[in-house]
Formats: sequence, structure tokens, C-alpha cells
Amino acid sequence: MTPEEAIAELTAHARPGKAADVAAYHKVDRPYLGVAVPDIDAAQKRWRKVLDVPQRVELADALWKTNIHEARVAASKLLTQARLRPDDAAWALIQSWVPDFDAWAIADHAVSAGQRRVQADLSRIDTVEGWTTSDHLWTRRAALVITLPWTKQNHPKPEDLMIRDRVLGWAASYVDDRQWFIQKAIAWWLRELSKHDPDRTRAFLERYGDRMKPFARKEAGKYLP
Repeated sequence: MTPEEAIAELTAHARPGKAADVAAYHKVDRPYLGVAVPDIDAAQKRWRKVLDVPQRVELADALWKTNIHEARVAASKLLTQARLRPDDAAWALIQSWVPDFDAWAIADHAVSAGQRRVQADLSRIDTVEGWTTSDHLWTRRAALVITLPWTKQNHPKPEDLMIRDRVLGWAASYVDDRQWFIQKAIAWWLRELSKHDPDRTRAFLERYGDRMKPFARKEAGKYLP
């Protein structure tokens, strides 16, 4: 499977008029094919069957470099797998994508792949922490999105609780950042946490809620009793 063959397969599933609609929605200047996400997902599943892990990483790298919206989504999905061995090259590639993030959809697909890699090796949290002080909005946001799995454990282990508290510290450092996507990310993290750990969520809001934008504070506490 070459990058050219992959792009041709994606293009074959393009829907009339969809490329213009997607471009208008995301408002980022890049090529759009007009392929629905379920079709992208089906294509990359077919590619997985004929590629080993190093070949998947190589194809994902090439697809990302095209800058085509659907190709970047496909690249991310190729690496979204809990058990991926070896995974050092995949993690390195995902990290290399982070400075390229410029819109939520592609960023979230890529970060979803990154979540699995961080869960596979908790020491990678140290790398993610470095993102929190980046000048790049989307890198800072990615630090919260990639750690969303630590909001969802009903029975977290001690090391998971340490990560949960560590990320809450990152969120606290963000509360004075007035950018919408940062405030939204804080709210998203806290909203998900509130379903499993309302006490930590409530404590955060009691301490920092007044410094958050009203919409973010409201969303963060949406599911609190």
C-alpha cells in the first residue's frame, strides 16, 4: 500500500459537494476530499490487514505530510490501537504531529492515537507535561485531551490518581488563559472527571471556578450532584 494508492482509495469515496462543506466548517486552508469519516475508517481497516506496524507508521507519516484533511484523519486512525508493538516509532510520529495541529478535528483524531500510547507507557506523561508551557495553543490543548482517559476510571490505581492530580495541576495553570479552546478543554476534562470523581471536580471548581469563563465553569459542573 503506497501513499498514492491510499489517497486514490479515499478519493474514490468522495461525496459531491462534501469537500466544500467540510472546508467551510473547519475554516482551515488545506485540501479536502469530501470523504465521510466512516469511509475513512473502513479504508484504514483494510490497510491494516496488509501492513505490519512499521509499514503502518510509514504510511501514516506519508499521509500526514500530504496535509489533506482526510489523509491526516486516516493517518491518525492507522495508529489508534491499544496494543501496538513496537510502539516507539508510532509515539515519536504522533509527537511530531502536535506542532502541526491547527484545528480540533484532526487534532482530536491524532490525540486519540496518542492516548493509547501514553496509556501503554505512563512515563510518557513527562513528555506531555512539556506541552503545557508551549506557545502553541493546540499543543497546550492536546495535553488535556490526551489525558482524558484518566478522567474515566471508576477504580483508578494509585499511579492513575497521581496522574489525575498532576493533570488537574496543569488545568489550574490554564484557568487564566482566555482562549476559547483552552477554556473548553478545561471544562471537557472536568465534566468527564465529575462522572467518576465528583469530589476532585468540586474541589477544583471551588478553588478556580471564579477564574474560568462562565460557559466553561457551567459545563465543567454540568453533571455534579
